[in-house]
Amino acid sequence: MKLGKTIEKREINTMKTKIIAVCATVVLAAAICLNAEESSKPKSGSPEFERLKTLVGTWTGKTDMGHGPIDMTVNYRLLAGGTVLEERVFAGTPNEMITMFYEKNGKLALTHYCVMGNRPGMLLESSDAKTLKFDFDKTCGIDVAKEAHMHALTITFDDADTITASCKAMIDGKEVAEHPTTLKRTRS
Repeated sequence: MKLGKTIEKREINTMKTKIIAVCATVVLAAAICLNAEESSKPKSGSPEFERLKTLVGTWTGKTDMGHGPIDMTVNYRLLAGGTVLEERVFAGTPNEMITMFYEKNGKLALTHYCVMGNRPGMLLESSDAKTLKFDFDKTCGIDVAKEAHMHALTITFDDADTITASCKAMIDGKEVAEHPTTLKRTRS
């Protein structure tokens, strides 16, 4: 008889523990969902970053990387609560590259994850009503004289659905001719 009461008491304690665990999980999940709702609103940044955010969507055009024109699709999407804009080029191919735009110490910056195996950084050098110009960030760790890399980027907002991007590359410490690429919005 005593053994039966001990087993019954253990079962009741186990059941109480399970109920408390389920309730705690529900409360924690609700708190996470409420917090996620609050932080899902994109945060605003500098006027230049806000302009970049308008690129979200899919863009197409032709580019020439020195071997003749090829089709190019570029996808832009916001990440990290609207604090980072991802640019993805040549998705799903061996030449896939990603550029992340973000604010660094109150200034618009980018890191380009390149098919050349490096990741040059750039800082906004200047902007006007139509153009954003980025230039090489010397703190990114690339040896300009030895490593081939993207050194500068200019994005021109031709109209709401057309942009022109022009990259300056460096190979063996020398500037390579720029090949501007015009892209048209295909999807928002």
